[in-house]
Amino acid sequence: MPTLNRRYHIVTFGCQMNKADSERMAGILEDMGFQWSEDPNCADLILYNTCTIRDNAEQKVYSYLGRQAKRKHEQPNLTLVVAGCVAQQEGEALLRRVPELDLVMGPQHANRLQDLLTQVFDGNQVVATELIHIVEDITKPRRDSTVTAWVNVIYGCNERCTYCVVPNVRGTEQSRTPEAIYAEMAELGRQGYKEITLLGQNIDAYGRDLPGVTPEGRHLHTLTDLLCYVNDVPGIERIRFATSHPRYFTERLIKACAELPKVCEHFHIPFQSGDNEVLKRMSRGYTQEKYRRIIDTIRQYMPDASISADAIVGFPGETEAQFENTLKLVEDIGFDHLNTAAYSPRPGTPAAVWDNQLSEEVKSDRLQQLNHLVEMKAAKRSGRYLDRIEEVLVEDRNPKDATQLMGRTRGNRLTFFPGSFAQGELVRVKITEARAFSLTGESIKVLETSNAFTYLV
Repeated sequence: MPTLNRRYHIVTFGCQMNKADSERMAGILEDMGFQWSEDPNCADLILYNTCTIRDNAEQKVYSYLGRQAKRKHEQPNLTLVVAGCVAQQEGEALLRRVPELDLVMGPQHANRLQDLLTQVFDGNQVVATELIHIVEDITKPRRDSTVTAWVNVIYGCNERCTYCVVPNVRGTEQSRTPEAIYAEMAELGRQGYKEITLLGQNIDAYGRDLPGVTPEGRHLHTLTDLLCYVNDVPGIERIRFATSHPRYFTERLIKACAELPKVCEHFHIPFQSGDNEVLKRMSRGYTQEKYRRIIDTIRQYMPDASISADAIVGFPGETEAQFENTLKLVEDIGFDHLNTAAYSPRPGTPAAVWDNQLSEEVKSDRLQQLNHLVEMKAAKRSGRYLDRIEEVLVEDRNPKDATQLMGRTRGNRLTFFPGSFAQGELVRVKITEARAFSLTGESIKVLETSNAFTYLV
């Protein structure tokens, strides 16, 4: 089927990895001749890149699919694709539930989209969920930003947390080579991108599946080594990485982050629970004491570093006292940002079939308590920015106020300020207002004198 002048629309659910996958698949579709459509109802191909971490995200997919399945009865040439983690989890069961689907493909097959669509256009209904070695990331993504970009460094996850479906749907760990990562970043630098976020489901595991060890038995390729290797990529001003696992987070990595000028002072390290017994039942492989030591070490090297994390409340069997331990950890550490969620049983995970599930009322109440504490602590953390001068990377205009630009500090605080700077500029901003999760300020000009800098608002 000719694809020239056909239009496509992608809906992305879930994590940063899914967003990166969607950008790559959009790039493939545009290479095939498809054009982006803002309106899904005007698209000839609709792709849902799905997430199965939470039940509500999964149900939302089925709701969207139902509307487009009805449309397909009126427009038989409409192509419907479900990609991502729900596709991997459900496989052919999706076709039984929504027979109008043309293609079901797991996340490992994102780079094969053109080949799979060729089979669809030949008249086949295709399911691609077999576990494969991921094809090297050679696509040219249609990136949502011209300033910041995702770069995958490791796919999959070898951890077996009892609540998490990710290893089942994203497969085992597969690291990209340092040379391939550097080449992609260098090309982004040439295109004018200023900030790169290195992505992995468990990024601290990077390199342990690559060949080569030192005489001491240490892997030649680690995340620390990778950061040192890519720190000098021309054109790139900032480097971030996510998501980290406390089990593998080392002082060597922290020290390197403190010393490498392009690596931002921002760490995203999920703790999930502040109670050791709950952590053990989650199979997380660390204690809350170890987690606290990691944060203490970060703050020894970088006292002003921003710390964000993920937490789950209402895990099966969680007592009120165990939940209080999570509140205490949040109170003591003072996170800059915390992604919170009530436990959601996922198919194929051990915890989903345990008989000590908590009621939705208890989970909802605990989530509300945690969110209230998170906002109070984040607001207090934000207060340290008042009257400070922060380096902000301009990303875009504020969609709610066209007179303002918006960007992020090195610590990942969203910041708004008036001005006429171009996207990608690094601007010094004096912070005049601090909210829990964002800042407002005034840009300043810098006049360099012989011995000092003078700042003019």
